[in-house]
Amino acid sequence: MKKGNLELVVGIFVLIGIVCLGYLSIKLGKLELMGGNTYPLYAEFDSVSGLKDGAFVEIAGVEVGRVDTIVYLPDKGVARANLRITSGIKLQDDVIAAVRTKGIIGDKFIKLKPGGSDRYLAAGGRIRETESSVDIEELLSKYIHGKVE
Repeated sequence: MKKGNLELVVGIFVLIGIVCLGYLSIKLGKLELMGGNTYPLYAEFDSVSGLKDGAFVEIAGVEVGRVDTIVYLPDKGVARANLRITSGIKLQDDVIAAVRTKGIIGDKFIKLKPGGSDRYLAAGGRIRETESSVDIEELLSKYIHGKVE
């Protein structure tokens, strides 16, 4: 085989290897290009302490989405969590979103408790019922200083 042909074959194999690594990185990292098969919802919380972008959204312990972004709304004084929910999952308009912790000192996530309504949230809809995260440090401080109510 000539030197030029050998270099061409090696170059093609290297290129195929890079494409395969890129594909695996996207699939294993659960990255979504071109929006993926999700739809947006949002929920407003008094506190999302410890919740981060990319956190899980779960129903009954099953992952059904991710937290896309978290922003502070100064006019309302609340934090808005923008969620991406898997397309096959339909949520009633009375669903409850709660910020919870995995384990004792684990990561924060959003737990959805299904409602009983016959109406469903549309893409871009708002989850009206929310429960903010519990701040353990604040609770301990109240207990230690005798301000438990």
